[in-house]
Amino acid sequence: MHELSIAMNIVEIANEEAEKANVTLVREIDLEVGTLSGVVIEALEFAMDEAVKNSVLQNAKIKIRKVSAKAKCLKCSTEFPVEDYYTPCPECNNFETELINGKELKIKSLVIDK
Repeated sequence: MHELSIAMNIVEIANEEAEKANVTLVREIDLEVGTLSGVVIEALEFAMDEAVKNSVLQNAKIKIRKVSAKAKCLKCSTEFPVEDYYTPCPECNNFETELINGKELKIKSLVIDK
């Protein structure tokens, strides 16, 4: 379950940022996870529950926003939602596409108390 190591890395980043801001408590953390990132959101939620113990995120509200995958056709420039990497363009049926979003895995924000 690689979500646990991801959760531990998120906690480590939050700890580092809290230390830079000279705070000991984070009230909220916002995460963005793309549908094609390879991360199972439910597993990440479970892993975060364990990883935050005894950290600056221990009492933080954890918000995880799912980012739906979207691609752009390299032939006709149509943008369209995708469920996987092999979805053809709905306009011209071309398979040459570029993923615009959906691979995200990032900390969007931390809300702290000074």
